[in-house]
Amino acid sequence: MYGALLMAVGTILLGVTYLLVENTLGEKFSEVSLKTIGVAGTGLQAKPGTPAAENGLAIQKLEGGYHDATLSSLLTQGTTALGIVTVVAVVVGYLMAGRVLRPLHQISEIAGRISSGNLGERLAFPGPNDEIKKLADTFDSMMDQLHRSFDDQQRFVGDASHELRTPLAVNRTLIEVALRKQDASSDTRRLGESLLIVNERHERLINGLLSIAKGDREIRDRAAVDLADIAAYVSELRRQEAADAGVCLRLSTRPALTTGDAVMLERIMHNLLENAIRYNNPDGWVSVTTHAGPDGTACLTVTNTGPTVPAYDMETIFQPFRRLHADRVGSERGSGLGLTIVRNICRAHGGDAVAVPHEGGGLTVSVRLPPRCSNL
Repeated sequence: MYGALLMAVGTILLGVTYLLVENTLGEKFSEVSLKTIGVAGTGLQAKPGTPAAENGLAIQKLEGGYHDATLSSLLTQGTTALGIVTVVAVVVGYLMAGRVLRPLHQISEIAGRISSGNLGERLAFPGPNDEIKKLADTFDSMMDQLHRSFDDQQRFVGDASHELRTPLAVNRTLIEVALRKQDASSDTRRLGESLLIVNERHERLINGLLSIAKGDREIRDRAAVDLADIAAYVSELRRQEAADAGVCLRLSTRPALTTGDAVMLERIMHNLLENAIRYNNPDGWVSVTTHAGPDGTACLTVTNTGPTVPAYDMETIFQPFRRLHADRVGSERGSGLGLTIVRNICRAHGGDAVAVPHEGGGLTVSVRLPPRCSNL
């Protein structure tokens, strides 16, 4: 841009100079006598007795030659000089721009390395007290505030986890002790079993909220993971649950390599299978498949039969505490966080999860995760 601007200004300047020289040459030549021109060594010299018309013709011829030669020389040399100056200006401008912008590249590089796992890193830019230095200091100040806020959030999550889980654990223990008593009445046992179900639902809700709080963060410690292994392992764990619910569990896996936190990726599979088994029809089925996409993307798909799900509810089911219309009455069946956790974990790994209605009822949930890094 700088070189193009210089070329445009130089072209305008050369054009203005050309017009000024052309006008000046016309005025000066009209004042020069034929004798003076001849003395200059042109070969055209006024002779005694020569008619005035011939002398005027010689002057015009000489004037035209000098006029054309001067303007041609100005145009040729000026254009050449302008081209050379433009090339030099572009090279010098490129070097100077790189020197000026180098601190910004350093700021961008350091800022790119900062994540939730290393919020303590700062730019600490040592340059002169100019605009770039002020920008870097402002960024550091912003990161200080963000770091403090993040630490406060982490402490709150830890404290909330302890404070919320402890009373639930105590309640569960007291209820189980009461149910084990030999003299417990049938009403007491029914009440205890109902309270255990409610207590378990509250535990799932708290665990889901904590998983969302952790799943929103970018995964820092990554390892090579095959979704096929996770699918096979979790499917085997859930096979008896599916059989008890009268659901046929089908598994078809091919390698699907990615990088990430294996425990969190296992949580994705648990949540998808739990939903697929829970929200199914008697004598229904669940299909789990894994494969690698054309670009190496790791793909996991869980399809299940079940109640018909309208297309406009596809995004709703990924929102926290939002369940399908058919399940809102029987809310004890879930907390409404299963698919929210799935999507949050996927996005923390750089992927995503989408759902589409399955023909005949049920859902097809597809998970896409980036391919495995070559250095792992």
